[in-house]
Amino acid sequence: MDLLIQSLFTVMVLVIIALIVFWFIQDVTQKKHSVLRNYPVIGRLRYFFEQQGKYFRQYFFSNDRDEMPFNRATRNWIYRHSKDKGGVVGFGSTNDLREPGSIIFVNAAFPILEEDQLPPPPMLIGEGYAKYPFVAKSIINISGMSYGAISKPAVRALSLGAVNAGCWLNTGEGGLASYHLEGKCDVIMQIGTAKYGIRDERGNLSPQRAKALGEVVKAFEIKLSQGAKPGKGGLLPGDKITEDIAAIRGIPAFRDSISPNRHKDIDNIDELLEKINYLRELTGRPVGIKTAIGGWHFINELCDCIISKGLDYAPDFISIDGGEGGSGAAPQTLLDYVSLPISEALPRVVDSLIESNLKDRIRVVAAGKLVTAAHGAWALCAGADFVNTARGFMFSLGCIQALRCHKNTCPTGVTTHNPRLQNGLVVEEKSVRVTNYARNFNKEVNMIAHSCGLRHAREFKREHVRIVETAGKSIAMNMLYPYPEGK
Repeated sequence: MDLLIQSLFTVMVLVIIALIVFWFIQDVTQKKHSVLRNYPVIGRLRYFFEQQGKYFRQYFFSNDRDEMPFNRATRNWIYRHSKDKGGVVGFGSTNDLREPGSIIFVNAAFPILEEDQLPPPPMLIGEGYAKYPFVAKSIINISGMSYGAISKPAVRALSLGAVNAGCWLNTGEGGLASYHLEGKCDVIMQIGTAKYGIRDERGNLSPQRAKALGEVVKAFEIKLSQGAKPGKGGLLPGDKITEDIAAIRGIPAFRDSISPNRHKDIDNIDELLEKINYLRELTGRPVGIKTAIGGWHFINELCDCIISKGLDYAPDFISIDGGEGGSGAAPQTLLDYVSLPISEALPRVVDSLIESNLKDRIRVVAAGKLVTAAHGAWALCAGADFVNTARGFMFSLGCIQALRCHKNTCPTGVTTHNPRLQNGLVVEEKSVRVTNYARNFNKEVNMIAHSCGLRHAREFKREHVRIVETAGKSIAMNMLYPYPEGK
């Protein structure tokens, strides 16, 4: 036995020495990395720590409010509410209210008594214009994440959780899968620039397919752009295109899915409104649009064109995506520098609708890192009717912000199609967390409303929130963005 152990030890030592010699020769002869040529073998530690640094920072070095895109305090808020463990903490807040951009709600001296509190009323989308208006019950809803960007068990858990929470589930641009319908929740079918799942063999919008989809979905959403990559089409790496996903999208398996950067059949606002009216007449369902906002020209021209053509041509809802969006893969330059944040885009869009007397006709959906009840309440104050989030629900599914969404190696099974990794996402358990997150989000938005002296969250107005401008000084939102007068 001693001889065997010594032999194994000798073999291991020889293998390690051989590996070091191999790395040494490889490093000093390669020409791409200066560090490795000058410091063979040891220089590899630099690349190792560089790769692992984000994980070390996340768990050992960053404070609760330091990280991006979501800090630990925000993630923990979602985790606790997803597990229905409540939002009570001790010894004070770690939120620095001196930071410019911080939001402070204006509490009432005499908040609403419990017996006078009301649940937020449902809102109709498409009433008077679509044959089948959509009754939307929840303030928070699941934003577009395609089957492909996220995994089959993730889609199933979202569908099963959404029906119990009473919120809608947006398919994302990858088309409608049977997994979206598994929970029998309200589904919004997103039509991306490639028209996956709703196109014919030439890639054009298929009227027959649209009518068939209209039998099972509650509404359609034409995606013009998204906050993560405005001006760039959707991207799904080939290693995430399984046979199942390829069949739904109508594309080859295991080859990169790159959508056009815009709809080829929509060249201007007039054509957009014609397409909205055509699709609504064809399917009987409400039709909206999703877009990131870069300035005021588009939304002002959109409103003017609607007034000129008539309310029949108006979108039934507009989903405004802030530049903070980004649940999928996107070029960093577009992520970092293109399109306005939701904090500026949302009130400006609402202003345009008010000025054009279109606010009652068009529902407004806000998105862009609005993952907590406080940010949801802010959006309602700014004029939104609903809040969409993708990453909030990803956290409820168990996402740990590993930043591997585009690599098919997600350790929690949310964005991977590796069966072994998907096994970690137990659908029955995670669907309950999806439900808990949505319910508790709505509950705490209402809690803020009651604190502000309102009966329910749909009574929020801009005067109920203040925005910090400099340390020690804030301004009421209705002063920062005064309500415009209608025409």
